[in-house]
Amino acid sequence: MKIIIREAKIVDVKSPFHNQIVDVKINNGTIEKIGTNLSPSDDYTEIKKENLNLSQGWFDSSVSLGEPGFEDRETISNGLQVAAKSGFTGIALQPNSFPIIDNQSQVLFVKQKAANSATDLYPIGALTKNSDGTDLAELFDMKNAGAIAFGDYNKSLSNANLLKIGLQYVQDFDGLVLAFCQDEKIKGSGVVNEGVVSTRLGLKGIPNLAEELIVARNLFLLEYTGGKMHIPTISTAKSVALIREAKTKGLNVTCSVAVHNLVLTDEKLDGFDTRFKVSPPLRTEEDRKALLDGVLDNTIDIITSDHNPIDIEHKKMEFDLAKNGTIGLESAFGSLLTVLPLDKIVEKLTASRAIFKIESHTIEEGKSANITLFTTDEDWTFTKENILSKSKNCAFLGSKMKGKVVGVYNNSKLILA
Repeated sequence: MKIIIREAKIVDVKSPFHNQIVDVKINNGTIEKIGTNLSPSDDYTEIKKENLNLSQGWFDSSVSLGEPGFEDRETISNGLQVAAKSGFTGIALQPNSFPIIDNQSQVLFVKQKAANSATDLYPIGALTKNSDGTDLAELFDMKNAGAIAFGDYNKSLSNANLLKIGLQYVQDFDGLVLAFCQDEKIKGSGVVNEGVVSTRLGLKGIPNLAEELIVARNLFLLEYTGGKMHIPTISTAKSVALIREAKTKGLNVTCSVAVHNLVLTDEKLDGFDTRFKVSPPLRTEEDRKALLDGVLDNTIDIITSDHNPIDIEHKKMEFDLAKNGTIGLESAFGSLLTVLPLDKIVEKLTASRAIFKIESHTIEEGKSANITLFTTDEDWTFTKENILSKSKNCAFLGSKMKGKVVGVYNNSKLILA
């Protein structure tokens, strides 16, 4: 496919064209020419839009899709289409399907289902068999099949020795362990953040300590074993401080934060709307500001949508019984631009590739075209019409947005939103 992108501002600090407004000519997957007023050609599709921006393709480090087993929530095919129209040319797929992705054949299955898509799919293998926290899964076999990391989605290992062994074992093949942090005993039957709001609403609370205690424990284990650890979706100010301190000590630790924890707080719970029931829970304004500071000073490496489609039977029900999770691909960019500067958003939406050791492509002549197109000046409101996922459990319905995704180009395919 041949395209010319007209008058686009390049947002790529590694590109010699960073912050320049240029034309970009792409020929069958390769950036052929970058310049101003490039001559048109009859066999090139032209893309032109006011206030158009162009960056390296975004990558989402935490996406749940359901297939296999929960196709009523989302399929791989539609999920990848949603990701593309939301600006993501790559996603890391969580292993929380049925069966759990805990062996080589399951990794190969989801990769095969994702073949020939504009958005690349990279499986995360379960750290433990069936994600039950008892025995390590077939990590080396999954690595050879294409798994980019290992973790049990939204499950914290209570067995510290098993995590220690896992961190030691994966060093033989430069593997990465994802360690979700939440003490289940301290969490107990809590469903929302413990604080003024939970007390007012009569909902059982999850104290910040439930997360922070395990963050501290896991960092001690990492210091003991060496290796690499990624702590996904942190949510408290103290977690940010603990990881900041660990980085100053030289530990090889990275972390992410979910979009909804950067934008929303537990004040949203006043209507008992289960769309706001997520794990980790929405915290206070103080925590939200600390998370934003962590993004700005690079303590937090990645921003993820933590996209998790839930069927209506398990979401639209009594708050205590509803499943955790919100979809977030479609609303990620528009909501982030209301709280963070553009350059930092692009940086945090592309940083996953380096952490997961996936090749990235700068915006340069002769490089493969893996790009995201977007605008930054449109103010709009997110409604049901903007939801492309099969499931509709979005915490951002009715929220004010800024900027819009125009589309992506990857694998010689152009997908427009």
